[in-house]
Amino acid sequence: MAVKDLQARQGNVTLTLQITEKGDVREFEKFGKAGKVCNAKAKDESGSITLTLWNEDIDAVNVGDTIKIENGWVGEWQGELQLSTGKFGKLEVVSSGSSSSEPSAPAEQATPSATDENVEEELIGEDPVDLEEVNPDKQE
Repeated sequence: MAVKDLQARQGNVTLTLQITEKGDVREFEKFGKAGKVCNAKAKDESGSITLTLWNEDIDAVNVGDTIKIENGWVGEWQGELQLSTGKFGKLEVVSSGSSSSEPSAPAEQATPSATDENVEEELIGEDPVDLEEVNPDKQE
C-alpha cells in the first residue's frame, strides 16, 4: 500500500513511511487518564501524509526514522488525510534515521495540530471528549 492510495475512513492500513517532521506534543486528560498526542509528517515514494502519534509512540519516533504502520486508520480533517494507529493498530520503528539535535518544527507551522475530533476518534467506545479538557487554551 502507498500514501497515494489512502482514502478517508479507511482501516486496516499497512505501509512503511519515513518521518520528515515532528510537531509539538500536547498533553490531555480524559476520565482521569493522562495522554499525549503529536502530529508528524511522514512520506513514502508516492507522497506524504500527516501522522498522528499517541502516547509512547511519540517518544519512539524521531525525524529521519523509517516506520511501519500495521492495521492503521485514515481519518480526515479539513480535507487533509491523517494516518494513525487507531485503537487496534501497531507502529514499529524499522530503522533509526539521523540523530539530529535540531528541534522539531512547531505544530502550528509544520503540521496542523491533532484535532479535538481526532482525540475523540482515538477514544472510541468512551464518552465524547470534553473539548475544554483536551485543549483548555483553545479560543472559540
